[in-house]
Amino acid sequence: MTEAFIVDAVRAPVGKRGGGLAKAHPADLGAHVIGALIERTGIDPAAVDDVIFGCVDTIGPQAGDIARTAWLAAGLPEAVPGVTVDRQCGSSQQAVHFAAQAVLSGTADLVVAGGVQNMSQIPIAAAMTSGQAFGHPDPFQGSEGWLARYGDQEISQFRAADLIAAKWAISRQEMEEYALASHQRAVAAVDAGHFSAEIAPFRGLAADECPRRDTSLERMAAMASLRPAEEGGLITAALSSQIADGAAALLIASERAVAEHGLRPRARISHISARGDDPVMMLTAPIVATEHALRRAGLTLADIDLVEINEAFAPVVLAWQRETGANLERVNMSGGAIALGHPLGATGARLLTTLLYALERTGGRLGLQTMCEGGGQANVTIIERLGQTG
Repeated sequence: MTEAFIVDAVRAPVGKRGGGLAKAHPADLGAHVIGALIERTGIDPAAVDDVIFGCVDTIGPQAGDIARTAWLAAGLPEAVPGVTVDRQCGSSQQAVHFAAQAVLSGTADLVVAGGVQNMSQIPIAAAMTSGQAFGHPDPFQGSEGWLARYGDQEISQFRAADLIAAKWAISRQEMEEYALASHQRAVAAVDAGHFSAEIAPFRGLAADECPRRDTSLERMAAMASLRPAEEGGLITAALSSQIADGAAALLIASERAVAEHGLRPRARISHISARGDDPVMMLTAPIVATEHALRRAGLTLADIDLVEINEAFAPVVLAWQRETGANLERVNMSGGAIALGHPLGATGARLLTTLLYALERTGGRLGLQTMCEGGGQANVTIIERLGQTG
């Protein structure tokens, strides 16, 4: 049976908006993690079959197929192609899926997969609004089929988060307690050096900038909701993932490549899948995607040692937990995007990188990653750790 392996994984530190990565060209951020991956694995870059990178809002410095641009900016062979993927927040997780599928199909042996995003330079949803100059207010208005099916109601992640909180009766206090725990876990992980091995420092920045040591329930409770309370607004900035900059990359290899290049894989990709759900509620798909993935893999959540689920908003994780019965002690054990930041096109690869290192550190065998995505979608990746622990 053909298999796909993760040989190595590396990421940049996550920079806060306007922070240490803010002035870095996205291609240089991507080039940095690609170069670090090549150096760590010792692989001949000319042997790479393709580079697949996730990126959202691909305009300005993120336009023009940034996977290709980043590879070239790293000074690597022109013969290696690159392609950029946009599955919204799940873009770089999907990049890993495409890389694994290429390896599993036998059409590629070595693929660099990852993602990059500089949200300091290109604001969130910039691509969504870029058509306004051409008479298109958003991606949906003007589509007869969309309007017939969903009407002209507001389609936004902020409304979706509020809808989820209401449907699952998740109180603001519960969400704030979850958000505080995310920061506390992230700070503890930073202090313990748990992220050190997975981070390749960039221009003097060696640690994630987003975790807040001084946050508190009192501070969170004083914050105004992002949407009016009379419209059901509960979500505040404290309950949301942080705008951030970052990049991450993984080397995906076939059995043949492992043997030919003398590589030592760190994990096996055991399962990849994606599912869709209500695009208006938008952020609930990890629930159905997790159920689907476990069923297809012949597993239960009890078989999974660690989970990384993107903290787009606190109610996303809490609704998922209510439906799956997951033990939150094994979920985002080093904090999530509420504390660590969510550089959209890079987060999927960042989560998988962190999951791999966490499995090795704790001695766990199976890890599951999932995340909500625009359009009401979610990817699930299940990996099996190989080799040493500690």
